[in-house]
Amino acid sequence: MARFARMFALCLLVAGPAVAAQELLEDAPLLAALRDGGHNLYFRHVGTNWSQHDQVQKAGDWRSCDATRMRQLSEQGRDDARTIGSALRRLEVPVGEVLASPYCRTVETARLMQLGEVVETIQVMNLRSADYVGGRASVVAAAQALLASPPPASNRVIVAHGNVAREATPAYPAEGEALVFAPDGEGGFILRGRITVSDWSRLLSVAGQ
Repeated sequence: MARFARMFALCLLVAGPAVAAQELLEDAPLLAALRDGGHNLYFRHVGTNWSQHDQVQKAGDWRSCDATRMRQLSEQGRDDARTIGSALRRLEVPVGEVLASPYCRTVETARLMQLGEVVETIQVMNLRSADYVGGRASVVAAAQALLASPPPASNRVIVAHGNVAREATPAYPAEGEALVFAPDGEGGFILRGRITVSDWSRLLSVAGQ
């Protein structure tokens, strides 16, 4: 059993470009790191209505905000996006760039956060539509390259999908959760922290708000 555990741990370390050996930051240390900048905050879009289903039949269908054609944000999800954006502003976490997958639910999440101009990118395209933009391997490689690249200024916010994070990183976020990555300077990235929707209120308390 001990031998299996050691082999499993080794596999986790060599499985991808992200290095997960560093203990995750929480509370005050995490907030200090975010305020210092240099991080990529990968958000999975906020909560959606799971009674709705994506119907992508051709390129561009993912842009539809019609709930009969694509899964959309729930009202609670929209409230959560506003809460997250407000918390980032109140905590004085600098954001220099906001990127989003071109799906309606990811773009809407990013816009509701109100952190700056939202730029759409296929670098983090939902893997269910990856064949329209070069294939799954291409999207995973592009997402990993993005996470390994330093933000142009302060922090970069990326709003995308759970399946991209699952394949490109060592973590699978819940809806609305942020994965905090730091480029390692060697073509990879390090997972520094995780922030769920409910964690933002705790960070505000840590900051005395």
